[in-house]
Amino acid sequence: MKPQLIIFGVLVAGYIVYNLFLQIPDERTNTVINILFASIIFAYIAFMAFSLLKKMKK
Repeated sequence: MKPQLIIFGVLVAGYIVYNLFLQIPDERTNTVINILFASIIFAYIAFMAFSLLKKMKK
């Protein structure tokens, strides 16, 4: 479970760094990138929850 939390921390840190320092000047493209990044983070949360439930079942 620890490697999954490290990957999650890296994803969240990358999202924060992008929004603070690396934004694209075009607002529409920036919004699309933010939505995709957030979708990846939420999908990873779902994956972590699924794997935790799978481990608890055993």
